[in-house]
Amino acid sequence: MAFGAGRSAAVALLILNVILYFIITAIAAWAVNHGIEKTHKTASVLPLPARIFPIYYPFGNMATGYVVIMSLLAGVVGFTTSVSGINNVLQWDTPNLHAAAASSLVTWLLTLLAMGLACKEIDIGWTGSNLRTLETLLICVSGTQLFCIAAVRVGLDNAVGTADEYY
Repeated sequence: MAFGAGRSAAVALLILNVILYFIITAIAAWAVNHGIEKTHKTASVLPLPARIFPIYYPFGNMATGYVVIMSLLAGVVGFTTSVSGINNVLQWDTPNLHAAAASSLVTWLLTLLAMGLACKEIDIGWTGSNLRTLETLLICVSGTQLFCIAAVRVGLDNAVGTADEYY
């Protein structure tokens, strides 16, 4: 009974993370595209140091470029590791659960980095509604990713404990 509950909780959290990371990737990709299209016209009137700064976005504040790039990276890595994590958790054996736990940890650390930059962007000041959505999703997905790591670790401890009984 405990194995089924841990497995279903981990799969449900991984499916939720797939959806959240996809939305984060879509919003960050939109922001990169919008920034690339609008930067040349906007940055041409800026003074010299800001004009040559490669991560300048004509919307948001000075932390926006870092948040967008890191959230795009965290979104892509999170999406792929969550999809592969679903496969690993469905197999529910020790090597696959170790792989799911390790990839979930790396994804969580990247998400925490992007969330920290989003918190800095919130602290600096004004951002648009799309960026506020991105910031909110980064904060939420860092929590769900932490719960996902916990669910996979509990399943791993149960699987390792069960495997030790046979030896």
